[in-house]
Amino acid sequence: MDAQRGKTLFYKRSQFVTHLPLDALYSPSHSWVLRVEDGRFRVGLTKFATRMLGEMVDHQFEMAFEAKVDIGQIIGWIEGFKAISDVYSIVEGKYQGSNPRLLEEISLVSTQPYGEGWLYEIKGEPDSRCLDVSAYTGVLDATIDKILADEKAEDN
Repeated sequence: MDAQRGKTLFYKRSQFVTHLPLDALYSPSHSWVLRVEDGRFRVGLTKFATRMLGEMVDHQFEMAFEAKVDIGQIIGWIEGFKAISDVYSIVEGKYQGSNPRLLEEISLVSTQPYGEGWLYEIKGEPDSRCLDVSAYTGVLDATIDKILADEKAEDN
C-alpha cells in the first residue's frame, strides 16, 4: 500500500466527481480507512457521504481515549445541513481520539474529506468487509444509478 501513498483514482459518474485515494479502504456505507502508522488507522467520510449530508454543521464523539471499540459500534454523530448521521466504527480496537481541528473548522470534513477532514483514529484492525478502491467504485456506480433511477421515477 505504501507505493500507492498519495495517489488517487479519478472517479466521475453523472454529476458526481471525486479523487479516491488508492491507499485507503472503503466501507459500503461510504467511510474510508487509512493506516497512518503500524496498527493505527484514521477514518473519515468519503466525498460521496459528505455530498449526501450537505454542508457540515456539527459533530460529537462519545468515546473515551483507549476505550474498546467494535466494528459497527456507534461512536458519535455528524450533522450536515441536509441530514444528521450516526458515525459507526469500521475499525475494531482502541479509540485514539477525534480530529481536534474539526472543533474549529467542521467544514474540513467536506472540503478535505481524505486529508485534514478525517474524523477519528483507532489502534486496531479495519473491518474485513472494507473494499479496495476498485470494488468501492462499483458500490458508487450502483448507488448513483439507483439515485438517478429514483429521481427519474419521481419525474414520471
